[in-house]
Parts: sequence; structure tokens; C-alpha cells
Amino acid sequence: MLARRGNVDLAWMTLAVVLAAIAGDSVGYKVGRRLGPPLLSSRPLRRRAERVDKARDLIRRRGPAAVFVGRFVAFFRSFVPAMAGASNMPYRRFLLYNAPGGLVWGVGNVLLGYAAGAAYERVESMVGRTVALAFAAIVVVALVVWRIRRHRRSHS
Repeated sequence: MLARRGNVDLAWMTLAVVLAAIAGDSVGYKVGRRLGPPLLSSRPLRRRAERVDKARDLIRRRGPAAVFVGRFVAFFRSFVPAMAGASNMPYRRFLLYNAPGGLVWGVGNVLLGYAAGAAYERVESMVGRTVALAFAAIVVVALVVWRIRRHRRSHS
């Protein structure tokens, strides 16, 4: 949205997001590599044992493809890099799939934000700033309520 409003150059924003995505997952990989077993047996992850087991299985079965695809799945996005490191996947192999995943994910998210900014500007020009902000707030609240309800249903 910042790029759409002209506050930030779209190309620089995209580059920053892509590099941050790749670097962030590389840090996750290194943490998993160094702290693997203690991290996996920690209290927060024990409560999510089923998800942890699914992530382990995904890494075991799909390895590098899981690194690419995991970026696009909510829980796996933050967990797969550490699992890849804990599974002793060679870093070069990890990077070979992490970098393209970060590129697709980063570009996609920046462009979605840019499109959201354009849509907001259209709504704002049609109905005014106050109504547009109120509508945006309602949409955000509705999304949060939907996510909370979905989360509660899946854990019942």
C-alpha cells in the first residue's frame, strides 16, 4: 500500500520483502540446525504435537519441495525452515528451494498490497475517506472474527 501511495518505490519494496523472506527463513534454518531436538520438545511445540508431526512428515517425504510450498501455508511458513535445519537438510539444498519460494511469496505479497492500495483509493474517491476507513475497519474485524472462529472449530 505504501508503494501505491508513492511513499516507497515498488521495486525497492519488492526487493526488501523478498530478501527479508529469504533471510528470515535462513535464520529459521540455522536455529533448527543448532537447536533441533530441544526446540522440538519445548512446551509450546508439545502442545502442537500433531502439527509438528505433520511438518516432520512433510520434510521427510517431500524435503526441498516442502521448503518451497511450506512458505504458503500458515503454520508451516514459520516452522518448515527450522524443521529443514533440524532434519540436517544441506543448506545449499534448502537455499535452492527457499530462494524461489521467497521470490514468489515476496513479489506476490507486495503486489497484493499494491492492489489493495489501489482498491482502497477507488473506494475512498467514491465514498470519502471516513466511510472508506470505516469499511476497511469492518472488513478487518470480520476477517479477525472469522479466523478466530475457524481456529476454535479446528481445536474443538
